[in-house]
Amino acid sequence: MSIGIAPPAHVLEPDPAGPRPDIGLAGTRPSSLWSDAWRRLRRNRAAVAGAAFLAWVSFTAGFAPWLPGMQDPTAQNLALGAAPPSLAHWFGTDELGRDAFARVIYGGRISLLVGVVATLVSLLIGVTWGATAGYRGGRLDDFMMRVVDILYSLPYIFLVILLLVFFSRSIVMLFVALGLVQWLTMARIVRGQVLSLKQQTFVEAARALGADDARIIFRHIVPNTLGPVIVYTTLTVPAVILQEAFLSFLGLGVQPPAASWGTLVSDGARLLALFPWLVIFPGIALSLTLLCFNFLGDGLRDALDPQDRRDVA
Repeated sequence: MSIGIAPPAHVLEPDPAGPRPDIGLAGTRPSSLWSDAWRRLRRNRAAVAGAAFLAWVSFTAGFAPWLPGMQDPTAQNLALGAAPPSLAHWFGTDELGRDAFARVIYGGRISLLVGVVATLVSLLIGVTWGATAGYRGGRLDDFMMRVVDILYSLPYIFLVILLLVFFSRSIVMLFVALGLVQWLTMARIVRGQVLSLKQQTFVEAARALGADDARIIFRHIVPNTLGPVIVYTTLTVPAVILQEAFLSFLGLGVQPPAASWGTLVSDGARLLALFPWLVIFPGIALSLTLLCFNFLGDGLRDALDPQDRRDVA
């Protein structure tokens, strides 16, 4: 009579359900960089609060025409004139009797739109320029980056003013003018990332499979630079909004009857001694939005830093 001996664990028959994925020593699936970054970002209270405030401002400004109780920002009541804040007019009224709260909300639509669209223009130019220069290298890289250096030496805000003066002061031209001077730093950031990525194994594999340069750059390399690009994008939007406010303060930004936070501050500054609420409320809205964008950018920078992956539980 023979005694059966169980085979060792390493020679047991395979699981009929198929091979199981590696779930790690802790019994959990390995997480990606993006999931780790999301966990770290949620721990940053300032970044989360900034993101929540920006989401609320964007929702309120975007859907302002359909919000219940929202007044027409262009409706005038000369008999009322400039009145301080009250239950009927939370932010008061201006010298023409227009509701200041409605004008601040609608002004946020213009300011956010200028910031986002001009940033997208700079993103498109900067990523394309920097990725091409970094990947091709050699004389082309030297020439393209010398162009960036020359443009860096010019007072870019005066270039924007010249573009607006010689062409038009339309909001579309404002988008283009601000976007054309914001792509320089983006190009340098992307170029540095591409220089460190173009010799990686996945790039060599794509090249061996016959992929052309454009496909390698925009399909394989650029997606791997999204971390720094996203961080810098969140920091570019408030910079553009502030520049638009400066231009509007000079009378070169958004033209009436449209209004942005910059034009509201500019108009209220003329009557600051008499009606201070016309400056206080749009100034607070502008300051809080810029502050929240910076909080969010700092939080994303910390969350996407690969050196901090050890902080994830």
